[in-house]
Amino acid sequence: MAKLATGKLPQPIEEGLGRRLWVKSRKEWTQALYTPFIVCLASGNLELDAFRHYIAQDVHFLRAFVKAYEMAEECADDDDAKVGIRKLRKSILEELKMHDSFVQEWDIDVAKENVPNAATDKYADFLLATASGNIEGVKAPGKLATPFEKKILAAYTLGAMTPCMRLYAFLGEEVQALLDPSESPHPYQKWISNYSSEAFKAVTLQTEVLLEKLSVSLTGEELDIIEKLYHQAMKLEIEFFLAQPLAQKTVVPLLTEHNPAEDRLILFSDFDLTCTVIDSSAILAEITIISAPKSYQNLSENQLTQMSSADLRSLWEELSKLYTEEYEHCIEGILLSDKAEQFNVEGLRKVLEQLSEFEKRATLRVIYSWVLKGLNVKDIKQAGETLLFQDGCTNFFQSLTRNEKLNTNVHVLSYCWCADLIRSAFSSGGLDIINVHANEFVYEESSSTGGVVMRVASPIDKVAAFTNILQNCDKDKKTLTIYIGDSVGDLLCLLEADVGIVIGSSSSLRRVESHFGVSFVPLFPGVVKKQKQYARNGSPSWKGLSGVLYTVSTWAEIHAFVLGCFESSCCSSDEDTSSVSLYSSVKSRHFA
Repeated sequence: MAKLATGKLPQPIEEGLGRRLWVKSRKEWTQALYTPFIVCLASGNLELDAFRHYIAQDVHFLRAFVKAYEMAEECADDDDAKVGIRKLRKSILEELKMHDSFVQEWDIDVAKENVPNAATDKYADFLLATASGNIEGVKAPGKLATPFEKKILAAYTLGAMTPCMRLYAFLGEEVQALLDPSESPHPYQKWISNYSSEAFKAVTLQTEVLLEKLSVSLTGEELDIIEKLYHQAMKLEIEFFLAQPLAQKTVVPLLTEHNPAEDRLILFSDFDLTCTVIDSSAILAEITIISAPKSYQNLSENQLTQMSSADLRSLWEELSKLYTEEYEHCIEGILLSDKAEQFNVEGLRKVLEQLSEFEKRATLRVIYSWVLKGLNVKDIKQAGETLLFQDGCTNFFQSLTRNEKLNTNVHVLSYCWCADLIRSAFSSGGLDIINVHANEFVYEESSSTGGVVMRVASPIDKVAAFTNILQNCDKDKKTLTIYIGDSVGDLLCLLEADVGIVIGSSSSLRRVESHFGVSFVPLFPGVVKKQKQYARNGSPSWKGLSGVLYTVSTWAEIHAFVLGCFESSCCSSDEDTSSVSLYSSVKSRHFA
């Protein structure tokens, strides 16, 4: 599994149902990490009143957790399972004792905070409804006659409780990794130490092991119910964190204070391997090979100039190999220059001019080889419509461009030889609004001539397009720029933007950035540092040419950082409950 915020993997867990569900919930646990409450807590400047309110709400929730464990224990069908559940319930009672110490240490008036908020109530009701058997597709509680039927209900209950444990272990570890021993003690160190402790991780693992044991004999349909319960619980966790009232200003979501009448976001993105899983050149190569004649036999007179599919494949392989070898040689040449002791953008610009010359020569080599001749525009557009995007990429752009509360322009800057391929790819996702800046095929009627109009063919072309777009936009609004890219060709644009985000792990990019004093910072630690600056200076100060770029491994992180949980994204309660319908409301209190 790919690395996340701190550059480390989440705490490893045993193979099995718990791990599979955790991996599938990546979007949700990423969203939880970037909630304003967790970011403020990690930074150490979470206001005490907010923490007091959180603890009081968590006490209400943990009481429901204890009750759900009691109900699950009653349903377990063997002594080992009952003992295991009893131990887990005891660990939650210990957690409540820790909360009692918070109440005393921070003078929390539990009586004042006696009423749980809507998010706490909703989460607690979900757990108790699940433990009671109020789940779609499951017999009514009074009709669970056999021990096996009751065991299934115990498994469902554990499925709804396990994500809370794993999420808190993950959050505790992520926050603990950011603590600096040279700084003053973290005000919420006790909370961090508890959830990052080996003891808590052990309890989390025990929960997952017990879930595995209770689920081992379940049918595929029953396992699907557990998966739905697990994901619903994760979403309710996010709602719980988002419901914590914060009076202070936060750096997340990035567009929190965006006022469309006064502000403008201009978001730039690379295309190949930033947005897509496969490079567009490989797609275009495959179209040419598939559409080429199989041999020279039975060709009409106007087809005699075409190569066979076998010859085309060989030529493409030769062109690809030559590009790779020369690219590596060019990067090695760049690294022979004197290494900068500090951020040196001018030195970087000069060496990227060398890379630009190489990229243009490589494109001309493709043009003069005539391998791009004879592609039908209809085939190109169909290929674009089926192009596979990185997970979460399309959803991010849809959420960004369709939000009427945002004043946003999106521009894609790409070396791709055929802008029609890019336009078709985005259009298939309803994203015609995205502005595409790329090279263009030359057509005769509906067939490509093999020629390419070179508009964006190098790093220098990219940054020139970036600068031109900014210069031509109206100056009547405050503009924030974001650039998302994955390669050396994006480096100048990434640095020019107010927020440069590197997705993926290009080795050549990291070698070049290190050589010229560019700092790569995992996004979550970077956000926490900005939150500290916000508390001190009243401004997070996102500015270009700082020499700092932020790294992510998924679009889920970008979405969480820029947009948070918007209506159409991760945790729309109306959408989730209507589409899943997992539980019915339990308003009668199960605990004192």
